[in-house]
Amino acid sequence: MRPYQVISDSSCDIAPEYIEKTGLGIVPFFVSFDGQKYYKEVYELSPDDFYDKINETSIFPKTSQPTIQDYMDVFEPNLKEGKDILCLCLTSNFSGSFQSAVNAKNILNESYPESRIEVLDSRNVTGSQCLLVWEILRMRDEGYNLDQQLEKIEAIKGTTKINFTVDSLEHLQKGGRIGKAAALAGTILNIKPIIIAQHGELFPENKVRGHKKALRTIMDMTRNEIGNQKDQYRLILLYAEKERKEIAVELSEELKQEGFDVITPAITQVGITIGTHAGPTAIGICYVKKHEYA
Repeated sequence: MRPYQVISDSSCDIAPEYIEKTGLGIVPFFVSFDGQKYYKEVYELSPDDFYDKINETSIFPKTSQPTIQDYMDVFEPNLKEGKDILCLCLTSNFSGSFQSAVNAKNILNESYPESRIEVLDSRNVTGSQCLLVWEILRMRDEGYNLDQQLEKIEAIKGTTKINFTVDSLEHLQKGGRIGKAAALAGTILNIKPIIIAQHGELFPENKVRGHKKALRTIMDMTRNEIGNQKDQYRLILLYAEKERKEIAVELSEELKQEGFDVITPAITQVGITIGTHAGPTAIGICYVKKHEYA
């Protein structure tokens, strides 16, 4: 069996220390605050610096997807080493990152016809994409070959879900996810939206009054959805700005005490790619069915 390199775009929001520890290849997105200078996510701008910047300036940043060349620059060194490629991309409903990777694959296939390059649309974002990548890395370490990986990934990528909430609707409104009237009503009435990310899309699920009730709601949703199958699912908690980290840790500990399998590390920070649209106040719970049960 030929060795293969696992690669993801940076929207999977895996912390840099775990990128290095697992040997995961990362193709970064870019972000700009002025439309001229762009920073590489992960490598040139951390999430903390990103959220500090938008809180201090109230600037609505703009992201840019990886180019074909960005993918080629990560793919080709591995191909030269005789490795195949397994690449997972942010849902194509949100970005053209997947298409950039496919185009890079088609170009490199001409130079490396003996190599295999598999590019997959994850149909996921941030923490759910993170969990999918973790399952792929687990399967790699357990000796799964590429064909076995592809079969399992297809089976589990539809089992993911994120239940999340935000304090402010401003960024969702600026990103075109909700209307101005809804954003204004949320500010005046202290309305907190309950939003789900599933099957590559965002859906408004509910709205409640107050931050604490919103957190209780996403916790209860997760409990009810997983039910008595706690052993079959793996969870991770999401937070955006660093001020939300303590809350995410508390929620993760509560779920652990109830017997849920919360991944180590138990929390991940929403990165720049998704944070641009969700804003700095996001907190969420993500889950995926373990590949053993798919």
